[in-house]
Amino acid sequence: MLSRLGALLQEAVGAREPSIDLLEAFVEHWKGITNYYIESTDENTPAKKTDIPWRLKQMLDILVYEEKQQAAAGEAGPCLEYLLQHKILETLCTLGKAEYPPGMRQQVLQFFSKVLAQVQHPLLHYLNVHRPVQKLLRLGATVPGSLTEKEEVQFTTVLCSKIQQDPALLTYILEGKKTTSRKKVSREATAPLREAASVRDKDHPQSKAPDSGTCGAWASSAQLPAETEEPDGPIGESSLITSLIGLCKSKKGRVALKAQENLLLLVRVASQAAATCLVQSSACPAIVERLCQLHQSLPSSLDPADIAAVEGISWRLPSAPSDEASFPGKEALAAFLGWFDYCDHLITEAHAVVSDALAKAVAEKLFVEILQPQLLHVSEQSVLTSTALLTVMLRQLRAPALLREAVAFLLGVDQQPAAPEDSPRTLCAHLIRHCDHLSDEISIATLRLFEELLQKPHEQIVRSLILCHLEGRAYVARGSPEPESYEDTLDLEEDPYFTDSFLDSGFQPSAKPPPAPATNPDGKTAVTEIVNSFLCLVPEEAKTSAFLEETGYDTYVHDAYGLPYSLNLQVTSVLSRLALFPHPLIHEYLLDPYTSLAPGCRSLFSVLVRVIGDLMQRIQRVPQFPGKLLLVRRQLMGQVPGEQLDHQTFLQGVVVLEEFCKELAAIAFVKFPPHGPHLHLSKPPEGHV
Repeated sequence: MLSRLGALLQEAVGAREPSIDLLEAFVEHWKGITNYYIESTDENTPAKKTDIPWRLKQMLDILVYEEKQQAAAGEAGPCLEYLLQHKILETLCTLGKAEYPPGMRQQVLQFFSKVLAQVQHPLLHYLNVHRPVQKLLRLGATVPGSLTEKEEVQFTTVLCSKIQQDPALLTYILEGKKTTSRKKVSREATAPLREAASVRDKDHPQSKAPDSGTCGAWASSAQLPAETEEPDGPIGESSLITSLIGLCKSKKGRVALKAQENLLLLVRVASQAAATCLVQSSACPAIVERLCQLHQSLPSSLDPADIAAVEGISWRLPSAPSDEASFPGKEALAAFLGWFDYCDHLITEAHAVVSDALAKAVAEKLFVEILQPQLLHVSEQSVLTSTALLTVMLRQLRAPALLREAVAFLLGVDQQPAAPEDSPRTLCAHLIRHCDHLSDEISIATLRLFEELLQKPHEQIVRSLILCHLEGRAYVARGSPEPESYEDTLDLEEDPYFTDSFLDSGFQPSAKPPPAPATNPDGKTAVTEIVNSFLCLVPEEAKTSAFLEETGYDTYVHDAYGLPYSLNLQVTSVLSRLALFPHPLIHEYLLDPYTSLAPGCRSLFSVLVRVIGDLMQRIQRVPQFPGKLLLVRRQLMGQVPGEQLDHQTFLQGVVVLEEFCKELAAIAFVKFPPHGPHLHLSKPPEGHV
């Protein structure tokens, strides 16, 4: 309709002064809005039932049409100048704040969003646009769960898109600076200033301005001057950030998701200066504060087993509390893990400056100030809950910067051995001691934490936990002759379990290895010998896998969480994870049975031999051992109903031990196949694991 009106006006009065009629129409519509407040006596009529929405729409159409008719791009037309001169946006912001007539705030937010989105002339650099924008942001941020959340998030979407297009805007929009003009300036000086104009466009001439007849009155105050005063509000406060964080808390899923996407647009700014400005604002503290608030909302009665079982929480698709596997506190847990996943995503996508700052803020406020005291608490429930929660967080963590902070938090920043006896006050030392806690639950939870940590792609993890203890090979006997027999290698005669009476009791290895291990031409142990050593470790009378269809180690891991044998299984799971690392020292220490050990040292294989010795002694005290062992294996595989038996925990341990030995043999075979490369102990290149 307006387009046709403009066309008719052009035909009627010619193309020389078409903007005069547009300006008259624009002013008339604005006066129609102001007259409503003078003449109306009904305070209950909603704004949408008045002519205000229609008049605002006409004003918007006039601004857009006027801009399209401008002869020179970048020039502000008379209608836009009138809007700035008479502080129309300021007035609308005040009317929206008063919510008179009811629903006026919604109309104002829509008008602001459409003007900023559809008018191509840069507006946010002008003081009379920038200032009401900041006021409108603060207005929305102070009304949580307001009825205008949809319009508020649309408004922030426009602002974030503008900032993405021109990162120089971030200084003004983000920090909410209060500006004043010190002196009158010419029309040429009132062209929109950009933050980087003095550097980037120093030599570029300003666009020619239209006649000053309609703009002289506002020229000195309509645009952001070079001089600024203190931030409007507390230093570092950001109305945009506060508004976005508030909208992220919305109960309306689409509003919250859109607000999170808008915040993601901000942290992706490509400009170094803009990223630095973002870090200096309230952005990082506000994001992390939300994370800590959600953590504090977790119920103290949350079951660690429920925490450990949670999977698939995403900031885009948070778990619904009405799922079949629902439990008390699941909604709060999903909210916390969803926001943690969002923080991880922000750190991954953000500019490097923002990424590092946000990761450090998460580490300081959540890891150190909240989780560390809980991990070191005397309460077993506190230790269990915090350990389970940290394990799930590690499972979700993907951002390299946040992983770096998590590793530094758990293991420290140095590369020294993380031994409890060396540094009893460190968090890592406490966690290592928790692996052998009086409470099996704490031991299992901590072992799961380390297993999750070992799966993360960070060099310091393996180096601090494992390699720093193996470097130098102090566990290998120096100058010792090549052992003459398998028994000499294991020093069975010195082991208290392997007494004469024990050997007389009937223990015999299932397949006795040759007197000396086979070696390759380079003197290294053949892989087939290593594999056979683990496969033959468990005596035949303690084996049951041959009686059933082959299942594999994963069968027992699946149902281990709630069963009596979970601690043993968790220990073997962590050891298997360690054995998989492709490092020669780890392979030698964990997988080579023929390593000649120094006095007082032990290897995984030597410990397993002692465990087998204990097992064979205890077998003698279990009546009908073969039948019961086979029944327990079938129970663990789910083939028969669970039935309580005497010595059930011991029998389950025997099954796990057999499968663990098979797992180690398989790992050795996969890492070093018989016809592939053999074991070499050359030191890896510096900086590699």
